[in-house]
Amino acid sequence: MAILVRKSVAVASVAGIMALGALLSACGGAGSPGQAKQLRSLVIAEPVHSVGYAPIYAAIRKGYFAENGLKVDMLTATGGAHVTAVLSGEAWGFVGGPESNAMAAQQKPDDKLVSIVNIVNRANVYLNAKKGTQPTGRSKQEYANFVRGKSIAASRHGGTPNLLTRWWLIDIGLDPEKDVRIEANADFAAGLTMVQQGAVDMSVTQEPGLSAGIRQGVWDEPFYSFVDLGDYAFSVVSVLNSSIRKEPEVARGFTKAVVKALAAFQDDRGLVLDVVKSEFPSMDETGIKDSLDRAYADNIWSRDGFIARDALDKNMDVVLKTGVFQGTYSYDELIDMEFVK
Repeated sequence: MAILVRKSVAVASVAGIMALGALLSACGGAGSPGQAKQLRSLVIAEPVHSVGYAPIYAAIRKGYFAENGLKVDMLTATGGAHVTAVLSGEAWGFVGGPESNAMAAQQKPDDKLVSIVNIVNRANVYLNAKKGTQPTGRSKQEYANFVRGKSIAASRHGGTPNLLTRWWLIDIGLDPEKDVRIEANADFAAGLTMVQQGAVDMSVTQEPGLSAGIRQGVWDEPFYSFVDLGDYAFSVVSVLNSSIRKEPEVARGFTKAVVKALAAFQDDRGLVLDVVKSEFPSMDETGIKDSLDRAYADNIWSRDGFIARDALDKNMDVVLKTGVFQGTYSYDELIDMEFVK
């Protein structure tokens, strides 16, 4: 399990964060002269550090969480560890799909995960084929004829981009195990190099790699966009039910701060640019521009934090049809919109 704590946290153990918080509290808390009000520290686990999660980063950097009595730090936990970080108590919440709540319920039925606020309301994942190769049309049959027998870099097995790719193959009438060759590359960005070197015919992509491949002449515009699925709860924040019961005011304050950031993203692109530049200092100006242009064109960010029933249904359709989840689910068990409302 690879874990990296970001922002103001400089230790690899969340236990260390908690110990530090206890020490600071002992040295002077809310009632001490000259001391600011003690903030409740939270850790949010993310599967990758992503431009898509920029509303959370904005809420940290612009003080929206602090306004609600919270100090939030991000923990990058790869390989699916973002969910287990919450189940084990290393993090208060995680960013990911609400379908993870249903799957985790089979491991921890006595304290289920619930999603409290939406972040990315579109499946901002795309399929790109090597330059000069495109399907002849957009019908399921034409897609199937184009993809059959080819190889696809589909990112980490079990991850949402990989599952979406498999779901799409099933939807167009193909068997992901027999009709194509799927390469489960652990590094999402490796898909660009794999297509460039001829190791695969196409790749599931996201920005900034998508536009980088276009600039480098590796591929053209995506031949299929999962954004076209419409409302899709791609990245939401989920926490344990027990956390909400114990500290409802914390969940309320967290949600309020995120919703404020989401509203700001609709009106202030300069704010978004500043946050992305700060969070991704190694990303060049062109990559940032490409990422934000597509994010706004595809309307990826939720406007109000609400998770709709049909958005959840699409997530669950993907995990049910691909077979990674078997069972039933209920919107009211997986989603809690009381703080958004």
